[in-house]
Amino acid sequence: MEILTLVALIAAGAYILKSRDQRQRIALLGTHLGRYQIEKLMESLTSGYLRCLGEDDPERRQQIWSLLDSTEEKLSAQFNSFAAEFARTPEADTRVSKLPVAIPFAHKLFPAATFDLRQALAIHARGIAGVMKNEAQRSAKSKAFTMSAELFLMQHTCHWYCKSKTVASARMLARHQTSYEQLLDAVSPETREAYRALTGS
Repeated sequence: MEILTLVALIAAGAYILKSRDQRQRIALLGTHLGRYQIEKLMESLTSGYLRCLGEDDPERRQQIWSLLDSTEEKLSAQFNSFAAEFARTPEADTRVSKLPVAIPFAHKLFPAATFDLRQALAIHARGIAGVMKNEAQRSAKSKAFTMSAELFLMQHTCHWYCKSKTVASARMLARHQTSYEQLLDAVSPETREAYRALTGS
């Protein structure tokens, strides 16, 4: 019985520590993101893409694409500013555990099994900007598909930082019916290569 009580106490303590750590991470990221309209612009883009792809009138479709180009530029500019601002955050607060589940202080206990969120956000900023500029000369439909993947992968990274990779992947699957592996396959080659090198995925 004493062993069961001890195990229960250890489990409860670990849960409390994990919850506190996650609250601190959510608060830190939220403080920085709160200065921008990134989430609102993401919603406008993704809903706009769907509306445009369902439009039968070519002229009307082109008008919507033009409006979406402007939204992409605003989003890219804001995300660049956000990533640059977050880059000034101390490294001790930006380590992300590569372990599949959240373990209290994993970034301190297993520093080799972590990556730096600041570097990940810089990768996302370059990826979003690259697709927005469309130097790869993608078609409008292909560009929308790739941009959506870039944005969803960035969202996955933020959830990974706040919770864990497993939780982030489950949320992505539930919200967008897209697996983590599908996201990596759908982003630009530049983003995929840099992201895998950083996270070991």
